[in-house]
Amino acid sequence: MTHVDVAQPILAVNDRLAAANRARLDAAGVVMVDLMASPGAGKTSVILATIAALGARYRIAVIEGDIASRVDADRVKAAGVTAVQINTGGACHLESAMIKRALDVLDLDALDLIIVENVGNLVCPTEFDLGEHAKVMILSLPEGDDKPLKYPNIFQISRAVILNKVDVAAAFNFDRAAFEDSVRALNPTAPIFALSATAGTGVDAWCAWLEQLIPAHE
Repeated sequence: MTHVDVAQPILAVNDRLAAANRARLDAAGVVMVDLMASPGAGKTSVILATIAALGARYRIAVIEGDIASRVDADRVKAAGVTAVQINTGGACHLESAMIKRALDVLDLDALDLIIVENVGNLVCPTEFDLGEHAKVMILSLPEGDDKPLKYPNIFQISRAVILNKVDVAAAFNFDRAAFEDSVRALNPTAPIFALSATAGTGVDAWCAWLEQLIPAHE
């Protein structure tokens, strides 16, 4: 029986388009960050908190990835930021071709930062380069401290990790030290930001790290 590996050609095409996306962003001096998380981890809340903290200093746009609906894009637009909605129609992740089409409708010369909210999934988004300058993983505390053990790849490829919803820690049996040890065993260089996006706790530290990415591409 002949075995045909279809994944590699698909990823190769995706990577070429991702490189073109990144070159296009670099030429315009725009930083793009890909936020990955499971559904309900608080990606949109983190984005809104980031906009509130940085929106007065940086020109921000958001690319919203969802299987269906535009609920999150509408929340972002209500915050006064341009949002481009991508509905994947069932696909569990965004791909670089989708991002290219979103970049086509954005005025890159009028932006400093693009935040991509990937489809809620801890597996599929890890394989696809979008042309971003950094992938960031968000875990909400109620999901449990064992997720780095169950989904190691997403922690390994992330340049930063956000632990969200720390304000509800008293209601959950979450071993913070075990979680951080597991993350550092997989990715010793990624900072871990503990925050509550809705309460505003820890947002300043996350945004200070994010700001460090922007001048390098101005």
